[in-house]
Amino acid sequence: NETKVMHFILLGFPTTAELQLLLFSTLLLLYLLTLLENCLIILIIRNSHSLQNPMYFFVGNLSFLEIWYVSVIEPKMIVDVLSDDKRISFQGCMTQLYFFVTFVCTEYVLLAVMAYDRFVAICKPLRYPLIMSHKFCAQLIAGCWMCGLTTSSIKLSFIARLSYCDVDKINHYFCDISPLLNISCSDSSLAELVDFILALMVIVVPLCTVVASYICIMFTVLKIPSSQGRQKAFSTCSSHLTVVILFYSTTLFTYAHPKLMYTYRANKLVSVLYTVVVPLLNPLIYCLRNKEVRSAMRKTFTCRR
Repeated sequence: NETKVMHFILLGFPTTAELQLLLFSTLLLLYLLTLLENCLIILIIRNSHSLQNPMYFFVGNLSFLEIWYVSVIEPKMIVDVLSDDKRISFQGCMTQLYFFVTFVCTEYVLLAVMAYDRFVAICKPLRYPLIMSHKFCAQLIAGCWMCGLTTSSIKLSFIARLSYCDVDKINHYFCDISPLLNISCSDSSLAELVDFILALMVIVVPLCTVVASYICIMFTVLKIPSSQGRQKAFSTCSSHLTVVILFYSTTLFTYAHPKLMYTYRANKLVSVLYTVVVPLLNPLIYCLRNKEVRSAMRKTFTCRR
């Protein structure tokens, strides 16, 4: 006997009444800081002539992406900390899942595009302006979004057709693929297979692009005779490489084998890293480790004063 589930209950993190207000305040502060940081990055890049190049064009798009990325998850999570009603409608759950997967997949591809940009800049500097033209950069960004939207649509088409019977509790703080597969009362083997294949494609192909780009960069930099030149070349890649390591290492834990990995409670903690902590750190990494951004930031605020 199957009954159609009209809503799900997000269990989230078990907390005591004393810790609820502290957790609510912390999550709200982190969310607002993330929005502020990414908006500042976009503002600085738009207003600074020295940052009008492909590298910062991609950085601005990454900040724009992460504003929406955190906004899909964190507002509902923050409200649920204090609320007794942790329900989310079936349609709301599928919508949240669709946009979250879209933004995650788009970021995977965008980080690979940014690695390719660094490869061209360092390994083919004379051809860099010709290769990374405005038109080509716009096409790369469009390709990132198309990849994310297409992947998300295919995954959702299989997950939304699963049956959810009398189990409406999701052991997570947002609607993700793994918990939905776990509570389905129908055969989810095809949905799992499709999800696993698409996850491999979206993760492995960009990751291989990143690795190949940095291997070529490393060999090129090592051929530079002066240590100052080598240090300058590496410094242009350090921020991006740090962001790649943070994002890929946390998401690989969850999506390399989704249903198997979900059996561990640590999965929810890792999810907090890539949905809350990493988007907060990314703008700081690009600002603190990049002299051009810091200089442009000082000029922007000086001019506004």
